[in-house]
Amino acid sequence: MPDSAPTPLPPARRTLLAAAAAAAAAGAPLLGAPAPAAAAPAIPPAPAGADAADLTPYASYWFPGSLPHGTPAPGTVWRSLGDWSPESDPDLAHNTASVPLAPRFTPVPPHRGARAGQARISALVSFGPTSRNPSQGSATADHYALTHWAYLDELVFWGGSAGEGLVLAPNAPVVDAAHRNGVRVLGNVFLPPVPYGGDLQWTRDLVRREPDGRFPVAEQLVRVAVAHGFDGWFVNAETDGGDSALATRMREFLRALRAAGAPHGLRITWYDAMNVTGRVGWQGALNALNQEFFEDRSGRVADTLFVDFRWTARTLADSGALAGRLGRSRHELWAAVDVESRGWESAVDWDAVVPRDRDHVVSLGLYRPEWTRNHLTDRSPGAFHRADDRFWTGESLDPSRPAPQAAWRAPATFTADRSTVAGLPFGCSFNTGHGLRWYEAGAVTSEEPWNQLALQDRLPGRRWVVDTAGARPSVTLDFADAWRGGSSLLVAGALTAPVTVGLHATRLPLTGASVAELVHASGAGAVAVELGVAVREPASPGAPVPYTWLKTAAQDSGRGWRTSRVPLGRLAGRTAYALAVRITAPGRAAVSWRLGALTVRDTTARRPPAPPSHLRVEAVSGQGDGRAGLRLRWDRAAGPVRHYELHRLLPDGTRRFLAGTCAAALHVPVVVRAGGERAAVFELRTLDETYTASAPAVTELPWG
Repeated sequence: MPDSAPTPLPPARRTLLAAAAAAAAAGAPLLGAPAPAAAAPAIPPAPAGADAADLTPYASYWFPGSLPHGTPAPGTVWRSLGDWSPESDPDLAHNTASVPLAPRFTPVPPHRGARAGQARISALVSFGPTSRNPSQGSATADHYALTHWAYLDELVFWGGSAGEGLVLAPNAPVVDAAHRNGVRVLGNVFLPPVPYGGDLQWTRDLVRREPDGRFPVAEQLVRVAVAHGFDGWFVNAETDGGDSALATRMREFLRALRAAGAPHGLRITWYDAMNVTGRVGWQGALNALNQEFFEDRSGRVADTLFVDFRWTARTLADSGALAGRLGRSRHELWAAVDVESRGWESAVDWDAVVPRDRDHVVSLGLYRPEWTRNHLTDRSPGAFHRADDRFWTGESLDPSRPAPQAAWRAPATFTADRSTVAGLPFGCSFNTGHGLRWYEAGAVTSEEPWNQLALQDRLPGRRWVVDTAGARPSVTLDFADAWRGGSSLLVAGALTAPVTVGLHATRLPLTGASVAELVHASGAGAVAVELGVAVREPASPGAPVPYTWLKTAAQDSGRGWRTSRVPLGRLAGRTAYALAVRITAPGRAAVSWRLGALTVRDTTARRPPAPPSHLRVEAVSGQGDGRAGLRLRWDRAAGPVRHYELHRLLPDGTRRFLAGTCAAALHVPVVVRAGGERAAVFELRTLDETYTASAPAVTELPWG
């Protein structure tokens, strides 16, 4: 297909990036983030290179080589990727993901239109600005807390600007949350269009080859990904003005990046921009002008191709056919859909990508689905999740009953969900990774709003499959009360008949010692609660899940919460394929029922986790006026670790939650002296998959 003259990109897709350097504001103080190398017994000042008054770590970003002319905006640091090394990075422990990529399985889909083995979904998401993007959470609940991982195959940590940096490493909470749900995360290499500050020198810096044939930036990109714990790179070369020699060098660079990353399982996604002429001409297709960046005569170059927004039904059909002739899957092509400006009101030719009446043509690439948060006037967590559920599930808010012929073809309506809940122990406290306060055992232990995606649970993938012969109640993730973390599952409304709420798709091997526990509360109206365990899968997509119903015997857990313990020994030797709850209200009463936690474990393996060791204050700032910021470091606990939680032990004996992390280091933005205490006392505990806590490791910050 002949190249067409590049047309201007839709302004909304570049507004944020073009203005990023000017708009970058100081990040909110962190709830928690990990820290650098081990300290001497005496508490040192801030590490070299850090602001003496601010120990806050931020996500990493660089230029490929040369730096811009002029002076960076306040809060922005210009860095060359060639100068980076793991040993010299004081913030690396804050930015290193700790959760390995979990294997996934595909349960029988909840309706016939949701297909397995066809179109998958990639998403380009900007979780924050390029500069001053907090490494591990911040003190606000206003955050894009993505939870619909079940429909995603790949997430790109989108961002970059000519005024800040062009190579972005994802921050650890995003990677930890994604990996817990089996989703790969790619860093971003963004070479911007000339109208947005792009300079062809940065492209040349990226693909520079040494006389011995090495590509040093490719090697650095692999070091960055391995050290930070993410899964590869999205390469987006949109700076025009090159020639065929530069295009050839780019392809060779991609091959070098692929070869260096292969031993580590790293992946490459190429964006449809630069073509074999070296010019930028967005094709909206896989064709002769860009196929060599996807597959050349020597084989695979990129793992997937993000097809630009200019596609048509014809170009996508032709692209899928060409992929097949190259020996590649048509579903390795992401057809870009821009939802940044209009979200579920975006005009999309869905039949060109995921038709209902025939095989899917290619896969889907969502550009900026964080619209579900950004467009809201009310950006409270509850309002965000209601919007996000509609985006991913559709207007019906029930993936087993998609709205017929809805204009917005939500992911749940065409692609099968996936799950990682395949072993014991398993626990879920319905924590979304942000909240208005922090709860433990139903009590508030911090009144501060927060976000930290690494603390997010593996939530039910299907929001929400509800079966009842009566009126359908509201089923939401709610933030007004919780058993642990920041949220709980709330079922509210008049129950005119028993109501079944589907929870997790699982592959849990059950033994004679297996037991489930539910922590729940009824705020209005008494309810009877049963646990559903399916030991067979549905016969076909959309068929009923064959639950075995087990009665619960509740005991009071205090503060309105009750714990129901359900022995599963009668199902020993079977596999649990799905979990659900069924609630019944006498007299068709209105209810407000919460599920605060669900755990499944073997009682024979019930032991608290090992505590962390060698907890120490690594660096401190302030302290002169009874206020201090500090970085903590410790040695990881032996055995499985879900995450760590840090508390302040106050002089009156109460414990206040400060932060949580999956890493072995943490930043505390401010500690205020309590009365005349001699030292601030900190306790750090390991938590396992069922939220059992270890004995504490303790350290102090003496007040001067």
